[in-house]
Amino acid sequence: MIIGVVMEKPKFLKPEEIENASLKLIAQYERKFGAVIKPPIPVEEILEAHLELGFDFEDLAGAFGVDDVLGATWIQERRVAVDQSLDPLEYPAKEGRYRFTVAHELGHWELHRHYFLADAAQLSLFDEEPKPPIVCRTSSRKDPMEWQADHFAGYLLMPGDLVFNAWEAIHGNREPYIAKREMADLSSKWGLAENAQPIVETARTLAREFNVSGQAMQIRLIGLGLIKTKQPGPDLFYN
Repeated sequence: MIIGVVMEKPKFLKPEEIENASLKLIAQYERKFGAVIKPPIPVEEILEAHLELGFDFEDLAGAFGVDDVLGATWIQERRVAVDQSLDPLEYPAKEGRYRFTVAHELGHWELHRHYFLADAAQLSLFDEEPKPPIVCRTSSRKDPMEWQADHFAGYLLMPGDLVFNAWEAIHGNREPYIAKREMADLSSKWGLAENAQPIVETARTLAREFNVSGQAMQIRLIGLGLIKTKQPGPDLFYN
């Protein structure tokens, strides 16, 4: 949710433009600190050591009076906060959600900070107290900036080359996995809707390696064409 003073309507960005921005950030980090040759991507180091942004856990839900605030970014103050409910030391099961939120805030910093006026007070639409210009809520996912930051997070946490390498290390090739039957079996077992896409085992395995949620990894694998949710049709071209 955007509550600051925006200079202009956010520019439409193609997925490949967002992906390129995430790869650029990784490359900049690597020039300072060395190549990232295997997962997980060090998003905290990118935020604090490379970008030199302040970072902390806070009671954001209490501060903003809503339950679904996950992260916030203060442009003028150069700092990011994540809600204390995602602290991985206190809630290890939420580490994937925590890392995605950090990467999401990095997406706002890289893609959107130039849209906000350099107003030292950064007045909120809620009141006259200084507030962060970017507040991220689960109910704001259709907002263009939130959509872009979500995609940035996925690309940053799961760069294509590292995902392909990890897939090949497990499967011995880069052939896609047809997940239709496994998804159908899981849906039947758990009583899910017919069109549901439950998380398959190979996505869970890679999610642990990249330290992301199974859902985030499955979405990425489908996007890369490594998981197919439908049986491919017959090849029209014969040898």
